[in-house]
Amino acid sequence: MSIALRFREYIILTKFRLSFLVVISAITGYLMADKFILNDFLLMIVGGFMVTGSSNAFNQVLEREFDKLMTRTQNRPLVKGTLSVTEAMIVAILLGVVGLFCLYQINRLSVILGFFALFSYVAIYTPMKRVSPWAVFVGAFPGAIPPMLGYVAAEGSFGLLPGLLFFVQFMWQFPHFWAIAWVLDDDYKKAGYHLLPSRFGRNPFSSLQIIIFTLAMILASASPWVMNLTGHWALTTCMISGFIFYRFALKLHHTQEISDARKLMFASFFYLPIIQFIYVFDKL
Repeated sequence: MSIALRFREYIILTKFRLSFLVVISAITGYLMADKFILNDFLLMIVGGFMVTGSSNAFNQVLEREFDKLMTRTQNRPLVKGTLSVTEAMIVAILLGVVGLFCLYQINRLSVILGFFALFSYVAIYTPMKRVSPWAVFVGAFPGAIPPMLGYVAAEGSFGLLPGLLFFVQFMWQFPHFWAIAWVLDDDYKKAGYHLLPSRFGRNPFSSLQIIIFTLAMILASASPWVMNLTGHWALTTCMISGFIFYRFALKLHHTQEISDARKLMFASFFYLPIIQFIYVFDKL
Protein backbone atom coordinates (compact mmCIF):
# COMPACT_ATOMS: atom_id res chain seq x y z
CA MET A 1 0.00 0.00 0.00
CA SER A 2 1.32 3.44 -0.92
CA ILE A 3 2.03 6.04 1.74
CA ALA A 4 -0.86 8.18 0.48
CA LEU A 5 -3.36 5.30 0.71
CA ARG A 6 -2.12 4.29 4.16
CA PHE A 7 -2.44 7.88 5.34
CA ARG A 8 -6.01 7.92 3.99
CA GLU A 9 -6.79 4.79 6.02
CA TYR A 10 -5.40 6.47 9.15
CA ILE A 11 -7.71 9.41 8.47
CA ILE A 12 -10.69 7.03 8.36
CA LEU A 13 -9.49 5.12 11.44
CA THR A 14 -9.28 8.27 13.54
CA LYS A 15 -12.38 9.92 12.01
CA PHE A 16 -10.52 13.08 11.08
CA ARG A 17 -13.61 15.23 10.44
CA LEU A 18 -15.25 14.25 13.73
CA SER A 19 -12.01 14.91 15.60
CA PHE A 20 -11.78 18.31 13.92
CA LEU A 21 -15.32 19.23 15.01
CA VAL A 22 -14.56 18.16 18.58
CA VAL A 23 -11.53 20.45 18.62
CA ILE A 24 -13.66 23.34 17.33
CA SER A 25 -15.91 22.84 20.35
CA ALA A 26 -12.87 22.91 22.66
CA ILE A 27 -11.66 26.09 20.98
CA THR A 28 -15.02 27.67 21.80
CA GLY A 29 -14.51 26.87 25.47
CA TYR A 30 -10.99 28.31 25.40
CA LEU A 31 -12.16 31.55 23.79
CA MET A 32 -14.89 31.93 26.40
CA ALA A 33 -12.24 32.20 29.11
CA ASP A 34 -10.56 35.46 30.11
CA LYS A 35 -7.01 34.22 29.58
CA PHE A 36 -5.27 33.43 26.30
CA ILE A 37 -1.81 31.86 26.13
CA LEU A 38 -0.89 30.89 22.58
CA ASN A 39 1.32 27.96 23.58
CA ASP A 40 -1.42 26.43 25.75
CA PHE A 41 -4.00 27.10 23.05
CA LEU A 42 -1.96 25.18 20.47
CA LEU A 43 -1.24 22.35 22.91
CA MET A 44 -4.96 22.05 23.58
CA ILE A 45 -5.72 21.82 19.85
CA VAL A 46 -3.07 19.17 19.21
CA GLY A 47 -3.78 17.25 22.41
CA GLY A 48 -7.54 17.34 21.98
CA PHE A 49 -7.29 16.22 18.37
CA MET A 50 -5.01 13.31 19.26
CA VAL A 51 -7.09 12.12 22.20
CA THR A 52 -10.24 12.20 20.07
CA GLY A 53 -8.48 10.37 17.25
CA SER A 54 -7.26 7.79 19.76
CA SER A 55 -10.80 7.25 21.06
CA ASN A 56 -12.10 6.73 17.54
CA ALA A 57 -9.31 4.30 16.67
CA PHE A 58 -9.88 2.23 19.83
CA ASN A 59 -13.60 2.26 19.02
CA GLN A 60 -13.00 0.77 15.58
CA VAL A 61 -10.70 -1.89 17.01
CA LEU A 62 -13.34 -2.97 19.53
CA GLU A 63 -16.21 -2.86 17.04
CA ARG A 64 -14.46 -4.34 14.00
CA GLU A 65 -16.54 -7.55 14.00
CA PHE A 66 -19.79 -5.61 14.27
CA ASP A 67 -18.70 -3.09 11.64
CA LYS A 68 -18.66 -5.96 9.15
CA LEU A 69 -22.41 -6.33 9.61
CA MET A 70 -23.39 -2.74 8.82
CA THR A 71 -23.48 -1.10 5.41
CA ARG A 72 -22.24 2.26 6.69
CA THR A 73 -19.07 0.79 8.21
CA GLN A 74 -18.08 -1.90 5.71
CA ASN A 75 -15.37 0.30 4.19
CA ARG A 76 -13.50 0.92 7.42
CA PRO A 77 -9.82 -0.13 7.34
CA LEU A 78 -10.10 -2.98 9.85
CA VAL A 79 -13.12 -4.41 8.05
CA LYS A 80 -11.39 -4.31 4.66
CA GLY A 81 -8.13 -5.57 6.13
CA THR A 82 -6.12 -2.62 4.82
CA LEU A 83 -4.86 -2.03 8.36
CA SER A 84 -4.10 -4.76 10.89
CA VAL A 85 -5.52 -4.76 14.40
CA THR A 86 -1.97 -4.45 15.77
CA GLU A 87 -1.26 -1.42 13.61
CA ALA A 88 -4.54 0.21 14.61
CA MET A 89 -3.80 -0.43 18.29
CA ILE A 90 -0.35 1.13 17.95
CA VAL A 91 -1.87 4.21 16.34
CA ALA A 92 -4.55 4.45 19.04
CA ILE A 93 -2.05 4.09 21.89
CA LEU A 94 0.45 6.55 20.42
CA LEU A 95 -2.20 9.17 19.77
CA GLY A 96 -3.63 8.71 23.26
CA VAL A 97 -0.28 8.94 25.04
CA VAL A 98 1.01 11.92 23.05
CA GLY A 99 -2.35 13.69 23.23
CA LEU A 100 -2.60 13.30 27.00
CA PHE A 101 1.01 14.43 27.37
CA CYS A 102 0.17 17.61 25.44
CA LEU A 103 -2.76 18.26 27.78
CA TYR A 104 -0.54 17.56 30.80
CA GLN A 105 1.80 20.32 29.62
CA ILE A 106 -1.09 22.77 30.04
CA ASN A 107 -2.34 21.76 33.49
CA ARG A 108 -3.42 18.70 35.45
CA LEU A 109 -7.14 19.37 35.15
CA SER A 110 -6.86 19.30 31.37
CA VAL A 111 -5.18 15.90 31.29
CA ILE A 112 -7.69 14.53 33.82
CA LEU A 113 -10.60 15.62 31.63
CA GLY A 114 -8.88 14.24 28.54
CA PHE A 115 -8.24 10.88 30.20
CA PHE A 116 -11.81 10.68 31.51
CA ALA A 117 -13.20 11.37 28.03
CA LEU A 118 -10.94 8.75 26.44
CA PHE A 119 -11.58 6.08 29.07
CA SER A 120 -15.35 6.54 29.37
CA TYR A 121 -15.84 6.58 25.59
CA VAL A 122 -13.74 3.50 24.91
CA ALA A 123 -14.24 1.36 28.02
CA ILE A 124 -17.85 2.20 28.95
CA TYR A 125 -19.80 3.76 26.08
CA THR A 126 -18.47 1.55 23.27
CA PRO A 127 -19.35 -1.86 24.81
CA MET A 128 -22.60 -0.50 26.28
CA LYS A 129 -23.99 0.35 22.82
CA ARG A 130 -25.02 -3.28 22.30
CA VAL A 131 -26.47 -3.63 25.79
CA SER A 132 -28.77 -0.70 26.48
CA PRO A 133 -30.20 2.52 25.02
CA TRP A 134 -28.69 4.15 28.12
CA ALA A 135 -25.42 4.10 26.19
CA VAL A 136 -26.43 7.44 24.69
CA PHE A 137 -26.66 8.92 28.20
CA VAL A 138 -23.26 7.50 29.14
CA GLY A 139 -21.69 8.66 25.88
CA ALA A 140 -23.01 12.17 26.40
CA PHE A 141 -20.51 12.69 29.25
CA PRO A 142 -17.29 12.32 27.22
CA GLY A 143 -19.07 14.00 24.32
CA ALA A 144 -19.73 17.13 26.39
CA ILE A 145 -16.21 17.49 27.79
CA PRO A 146 -14.54 19.44 24.91
CA PRO A 147 -15.85 22.96 25.71
CA MET A 148 -15.19 22.41 29.41
CA LEU A 149 -11.69 21.17 28.63
CA GLY A 150 -11.08 24.23 26.47
CA TYR A 151 -12.07 26.58 29.28
CA VAL A 152 -10.06 24.67 31.88
CA ALA A 153 -7.02 24.70 29.58
CA ALA A 154 -7.20 28.49 29.57
CA GLU A 155 -8.09 29.18 33.20
CA GLY A 156 -6.68 26.17 35.00
CA SER A 157 -9.84 25.85 37.10
CA PHE A 158 -13.51 24.96 36.94
CA GLY A 159 -16.39 27.38 37.37
CA LEU A 160 -19.98 28.12 36.48
CA LEU A 161 -19.32 28.99 32.83
CA PRO A 162 -17.50 25.77 31.86
CA GLY A 163 -20.18 23.83 33.71
CA LEU A 164 -22.88 25.50 31.62
CA LEU A 165 -20.93 24.92 28.39
CA PHE A 166 -20.73 21.25 29.36
CA PHE A 167 -24.46 21.20 30.14
CA VAL A 168 -25.42 22.73 26.78
CA GLN A 169 -23.39 20.20 24.80
CA PHE A 170 -24.57 17.36 27.03
CA MET A 171 -28.25 18.10 26.36
CA TRP A 172 -27.66 18.67 22.64
CA GLN A 173 -26.34 15.15 22.18
CA PHE A 174 -29.66 13.44 22.90
CA PRO A 175 -31.71 14.81 19.99
CA HIS A 176 -28.56 14.77 17.85
CA PHE A 177 -27.71 11.10 18.37
CA TRP A 178 -31.31 9.95 18.42
CA ALA A 179 -31.90 11.61 15.06
CA ILE A 180 -28.87 9.74 13.69
CA ALA A 181 -30.06 6.51 15.32
CA TRP A 182 -33.51 6.97 13.75
CA VAL A 183 -31.98 7.30 10.29
CA LEU A 184 -29.63 4.34 10.78
CA ASP A 185 -31.79 2.14 13.00
CA ASP A 186 -32.09 -0.69 10.46
CA ASP A 187 -28.33 -0.77 9.97
CA TYR A 188 -27.64 -0.55 13.71
CA LYS A 189 -29.94 -3.50 14.41
CA LYS A 190 -27.81 -5.71 12.16
CA ALA A 191 -24.98 -5.30 14.67
CA GLY A 192 -27.21 -5.47 17.74
CA TYR A 193 -27.12 -1.77 18.58
CA HIS A 194 -30.19 -0.26 20.23
CA LEU A 195 -29.61 3.48 20.49
CA LEU A 196 -33.12 4.89 20.26
CA PRO A 197 -34.93 5.48 23.59
CA SER A 198 -37.37 2.66 22.86
CA ARG A 199 -36.02 -0.85 22.39
CA PHE A 200 -38.64 -1.22 19.67
CA GLY A 201 -36.86 1.42 17.61
CA ARG A 202 -38.76 4.00 15.61
CA ASN A 203 -42.02 4.75 17.39
CA PRO A 204 -43.90 7.65 19.03
CA PHE A 205 -42.21 7.01 22.38
CA SER A 206 -38.77 7.57 20.84
CA SER A 207 -39.86 10.69 18.96
CA LEU A 208 -41.54 12.08 22.09
CA GLN A 209 -38.26 11.70 23.97
CA ILE A 210 -36.56 13.62 21.17
CA ILE A 211 -39.07 16.47 21.62
CA ILE A 212 -38.62 16.52 25.40
CA PHE A 213 -34.83 16.63 25.17
CA THR A 214 -34.99 19.21 22.41
CA LEU A 215 -36.88 21.51 24.76
CA ALA A 216 -34.36 20.74 27.51
CA MET A 217 -31.54 21.56 25.08
CA ILE A 218 -33.11 24.93 24.25
CA LEU A 219 -33.45 25.80 27.94
CA ALA A 220 -29.87 24.69 28.56
CA SER A 221 -28.68 26.88 25.68
CA ALA A 222 -30.30 29.90 27.32
CA SER A 223 -28.78 29.16 30.74
CA PRO A 224 -25.60 31.26 30.19
CA TRP A 225 -27.86 34.27 29.55
CA VAL A 226 -29.93 33.47 32.65
CA MET A 227 -26.72 33.49 34.69
CA ASN A 228 -25.69 36.80 33.07
CA LEU A 229 -22.71 35.23 31.31
CA THR A 230 -23.87 36.08 27.78
CA GLY A 231 -25.92 38.91 26.32
CA HIS A 232 -29.12 39.34 24.35
CA TRP A 233 -27.56 38.33 21.04
CA ALA A 234 -26.94 34.87 22.45
CA LEU A 235 -30.45 34.59 23.87
CA THR A 236 -32.09 35.70 20.63
CA THR A 237 -30.02 33.27 18.58
CA CYS A 238 -30.77 30.43 20.99
CA MET A 239 -34.51 31.07 20.81
CA ILE A 240 -34.65 31.37 17.01
CA SER A 241 -32.39 28.37 16.40
CA GLY A 242 -34.17 26.40 19.09
CA PHE A 243 -37.60 27.11 17.60
CA ILE A 244 -36.45 25.89 14.18
CA PHE A 245 -34.92 22.78 15.75
CA TYR A 246 -38.11 22.12 17.71
CA ARG A 247 -40.21 22.34 14.53
CA PHE A 248 -38.09 19.61 12.95
CA ALA A 249 -38.47 17.43 16.06
CA LEU A 250 -42.24 18.00 16.11
CA LYS A 251 -42.50 17.10 12.42
CA LEU A 252 -40.68 13.83 13.07
CA HIS A 253 -43.09 13.01 15.90
CA HIS A 254 -46.06 13.55 13.61
CA THR A 255 -44.74 11.66 10.57
CA GLN A 256 -42.33 9.06 12.03
CA GLU A 257 -40.53 9.26 8.69
CA ILE A 258 -36.81 8.65 8.18
CA SER A 259 -36.67 11.66 5.84
CA ASP A 260 -37.79 13.94 8.68
CA ALA A 261 -35.28 12.37 11.06
CA ARG A 262 -32.60 13.13 8.49
CA LYS A 263 -33.68 16.79 8.41
CA LEU A 264 -33.48 16.90 12.21
CA MET A 265 -30.05 15.29 12.07
CA PHE A 266 -28.73 17.97 9.71
CA ALA A 267 -30.35 20.67 11.85
CA SER A 268 -28.42 19.33 14.84
CA PHE A 269 -25.15 19.60 12.89
CA PHE A 270 -25.75 23.33 12.52
CA TYR A 271 -27.35 24.09 15.88
CA LEU A 272 -24.39 23.55 18.22
CA PRO A 273 -21.74 25.43 16.17
CA ILE A 274 -24.15 28.36 15.75
CA ILE A 275 -24.85 28.51 19.48
CA GLN A 276 -21.19 28.22 20.43
CA PHE A 277 -20.18 30.84 17.87
CA ILE A 278 -22.72 33.33 19.20
CA TYR A 279 -21.51 32.70 22.77
CA VAL A 280 -18.01 33.74 21.72
CA PHE A 281 -19.29 36.63 19.58
CA ASP A 282 -21.45 37.92 22.41
CA LYS A 283 -18.52 37.77 24.81
CA LEU A 284 -16.44 39.90 22.46
